[in-house]
Amino acid sequence: MEQDTGLSKGERRRQLIVNTLKRQGKLSIQEIVELFDCSEATARRDLDLLEKKGALIRNLGGALLDPSMMGGEQSFIEKKELLLYEKEAVAMKAASLVEEGDSIGLTGGTTTYLIARALKEFEGITVVTNAVNIAMELADCDGVQVLLTGGVMRRKSYELCGPLAEKVLESININKMFMGIDGIAAERGVTTYSELEAEIARLMMRRSLQTYAVFDYTKLGKTSLFPIAPLSSLHGCITNEGAHNQPLLERMRKQGMELHLAGEERT
Repeated sequence: MEQDTGLSKGERRRQLIVNTLKRQGKLSIQEIVELFDCSEATARRDLDLLEKKGALIRNLGGALLDPSMMGGEQSFIEKKELLLYEKEAVAMKAASLVEEGDSIGLTGGTTTYLIARALKEFEGITVVTNAVNIAMELADCDGVQVLLTGGVMRRKSYELCGPLAEKVLESININKMFMGIDGIAAERGVTTYSELEAEIARLMMRRSLQTYAVFDYTKLGKTSLFPIAPLSSLHGCITNEGAHNQPLLERMRKQGMELHLAGEERT
């Protein structure tokens, strides 16, 4: 005899969707239709309801488990495909701010990696980074000079950290810095999961004329383990249109911060 859980058919289905996401990390609309024998309209409605509850993140054609629910630090590989369309939109917006002759600072991260990709066709720019994978992505670009700091590599992020990286950055001047973050909140500012990476980011900020935090909308209102800097230290933020109704953005705008919302389409 089936146990009465007190849940409606729709509630049980949404609970199973979340459980499946916890195992797989992502689900498409079509997978939900096939797994739970429902219509596409029902699947989309379920995902929208679960997103409002903070149980998942909607993306193009489906949903992802909110990374903050996964526990522990995720590696670059694990995060690379999460919210890819949103991150690509942010990366293209960031690249549109770059001009010939600029020296660009890029910390590690999936969004900054996509910025590096967007800069590959540029001419006459220098990219300063502590991320090995970003340097490799730009290695064959004739128009981009790459300066890679030394240091000890963190395997999860490919970022070089420690005294050697800090020593190199202390002698570099940067026009525009694009900084990947794990969280941004009103009181605690921008934060990240690694204390070593936070120190490198702070130093790169001190050597930069302008610092932009680059992030997808799921980072808004979140706080990670280690502080990088207060919001007042940022020149601007670049995120995607999913963040447009967030009170935090309006607060930053009133403080005179430069805000860029990258457009994307979502079904």
